[in-house]
Amino acid sequence: MLLKFTFATMSDSLLSRARAAIINESAALAAMAHRLDEHFERTVREIHAAGGRLVVSGIGKSALVGRKIVATLNSTGTPALFMHAADAIHGDLGMIQSGDQVLLISKSGESPEIKTLVPLIKKYGFRLIGMTGQLNSFLARESDWVLDTTIEKEACPHNLAPTTSTTAQMVMGDVLAICLMELSGFSGNDFARFHPGGNLGKRLLLLAGDIAALHSMPRVLPGASLREVIVEITQKRLGVTAVVDESEVVVGIITDGDLRRMLEKQDDISRVRAEDIMTKDPKTVGHAALASEALEMMQLNDISQLIVADGGKYGGIVHLHDLVKEGIL
Repeated sequence: MLLKFTFATMSDSLLSRARAAIINESAALAAMAHRLDEHFERTVREIHAAGGRLVVSGIGKSALVGRKIVATLNSTGTPALFMHAADAIHGDLGMIQSGDQVLLISKSGESPEIKTLVPLIKKYGFRLIGMTGQLNSFLARESDWVLDTTIEKEACPHNLAPTTSTTAQMVMGDVLAICLMELSGFSGNDFARFHPGGNLGKRLLLLAGDIAALHSMPRVLPGASLREVIVEITQKRLGVTAVVDESEVVVGIITDGDLRRMLEKQDDISRVRAEDIMTKDPKTVGHAALASEALEMMQLNDISQLIVADGGKYGGIVHLHDLVKEGIL
């Protein structure tokens, strides 16, 4: 019983610590949001107006955050590169080109590497943006613009390990990237160009017409017999067939479910034709629509197959299973 009590007490203590850490970090972010003002807006607009690359630098944990910020900036339309503060003073400063700006990240703004690097940046005339949690620090005083990541206390129980401070830096980097996206008019199509691989790339680039092209096109005429309908659905293995007129214009759709419901109601099926059981004016999607848009339409209408058509002209079927297979769902 004592062991159970001790374990329960330890578990409660860990949960309390975990919740306190989350509350600490979320409170710091909320405070940071309230501090954003006209100075922040001017800073972002100046960065955007400069038009060059943003060279991001830092030391220690701030350097790791800097790498992530660079990745986010590059993927959202702002050219950026990372330069480690320690390496910068041993030759890497040469990677900065005319027109570039430097974003230097440091919680204290007072580390030796920062104090060495800042005068060099200013000597060569590069604009300096400081991201720091100490507004009276060396970095803040020497920067052309300052991004304020002040926190009250780290989530670390000893107030030592960079935790809340690095979260604040990470979020400020995200905020900077988002605002620069807004100013540059960076669109979803632009995002797709930079993310062609993986499931994300497929969601942004794969078209409904691409999916439809994976299969043959089940279709019957309105006057087709029930046997012809069943054979077409069976052979094409999509659980559905389009009903088209002589000009290949879609007039309806018949699914496995439609066949079952018809059999429940009809005693004499010898005279049943496709037009008798089809759903008229079915939902369609264009060839150039994103596959993700087709998925949204299926979910909205609670269907698992969707006809691809442009101007009414039949172009194939998109099946929910295809979207799952391609990683869209």
